Amino acid sequence: MSIFTVTLNPALDKSTVSPVIVADNKLSCSDPIYHPGGGGINVARVLHRFNAEHLAIFQSSGPSGEMIEKLLKEEEVDFMSFETENWTRENFIVVDDSTQLQYRFGMNGPEFSEDEVKMCFELITNLEELPEILVLSGSLPPGVPVNFYADVVKWAKSKGIKVIVDTNGEALDAALEEGVLLIKPNIKELSDMAGKEHVTGKEQEEVALSIVESGKSEYVIVSLGARGAMIASKEGIEYVTTPTVEQKSTVGAGDSMVAGMCYAISEGMSPRDILRYGVACGTGAVMNTGSKLCKIKDVNSLLELIS
Repeated sequence: MSIFTVTLNPALDKSTVSPVIVADNKLSCSDPIYHPGGGGINVARVLHRFNAEHLAIFQSSGPSGEMIEKLLKEEEVDFMSFETENWTRENFIVVDDSTQLQYRFGMNGPEFSEDEVKMCFELITNLEELPEILVLSGSLPPGVPVNFYADVVKWAKSKGIKVIVDTNGEALDAALEEGVLLIKPNIKELSDMAGKEHVTGKEQEEVALSIVESGKSEYVIVSLGARGAMIASKEGIEYVTTPTVEQKSTVGAGDSMVAGMCYAISEGMSPRDILRYGVACGTGAVMNTGSKLCKIKDVNSLLELIS
């Protein structure tokens, strides 16, 4: 089953380690390590490790865009890029070696013109080969209207393509009105959907199931922190517990989780196994430094621990 991803706001992730971070001081840092970043790009990187048929579609401009393409070629990830006038953004990650605390600096991304938004939409909707699953992931850069994902979902559904949307705010709300395959809101976003400041454990189940029953999303996955994660589907609610591991980096953990769930769906797995694969991939990502994402050998080991 082919899985394509769309990333309008990719990033070149640059990570380094400093012995100690002190304000106003000139800090000594290790040589930077570069990784291609951005929601859909990370999803495609993990799918490649599963040997799943994939294609990453993303904005690429300037030296940062060129570096992302170079790094993806080295990983042998299949991709299609499109150029805009403004350069692809960079993100910066610093680990304080004295505390092992991680500091993440994310930039807004390049502003799109109206013509560039139109060009991007036409590129997606005029693909020669259509995927069976389309993943729309990450934030919308400046200049892209909040209904962009919703318009893509509407087109995709007309072609029989199932869509996973991993974003938040108004862009997610608009996409849900068209009906999607899967979403991954956090507790805060789920509370917002319920129109409440905070939802209890019982209310979390009720809200997630109401989204499924309304036809807005076939699967609703919610990370519950130390409690693990939950999936709501037409078959009801399932929980899994997250294994305890040494945390080295949270960069790309959510994207790895989405990739694991994509793979499980493409293999026709049950809702419980979809969640197991998602949790295993997300947990596997935090076991690695920077934005290296998850390793399949770690995922397989974690799957044995997740009951």
